[in-house]
Amino acid sequence: MIEKLVHINRVSKTVKGGKRFGFAALVVVGDGKGRVGFGHGKAREVPEAITKATAAAKKKMIRVPLKDGRTLHHDGMGHFGAGKVNVRSAPAGTGIIAGGPMRAVFESLGVADVVTKSIGTSNPYNMIRATFDALGEQTSPKSVAQRRGKRVADLLGRGGAGEAEAEAAAEAIVE
Repeated sequence: MIEKLVHINRVSKTVKGGKRFGFAALVVVGDGKGRVGFGHGKAREVPEAITKATAAAKKKMIRVPLKDGRTLHHDGMGHFGAGKVNVRSAPAGTGIIAGGPMRAVFESLGVADVVTKSIGTSNPYNMIRATFDALGEQTSPKSVAQRRGKRVADLLGRGGAGEAEAEAAAEAIVE
């Protein structure tokens, strides 16, 4: 498991004797092979907050289909609150072009090539939630073909027999 600490926030509560400080941690967890999750934990001490956040992240992991195990299948947009995120698949050798919180998500996910743009907010919580919104919409050609009852080759336009059948059908219509 790859665990990345994205953000720690010190929060205070004013009580009779002064201020009481606590910590909130935001953690991203992934297996580097297409599963990723994020969690939020709060405690009086930093290590305890990180432990809670990691446990929450492991509970809420999602699976994202990857193309060749290195990039996304298609472009996507996600938003949460004021955070809007564009994610785009990229050719081999591009690397992870993403800002802070999004970079942690893609590194944990196991993506090697991706181009992203965050619009609207720099709040790490909203950026991560928007990124997960975009990743949740990712589908693989295999799953689309299965849902539509077709072959993957037919969807991608690579089926040699499928093209020949289409040409024969077109000629039959012309005659």
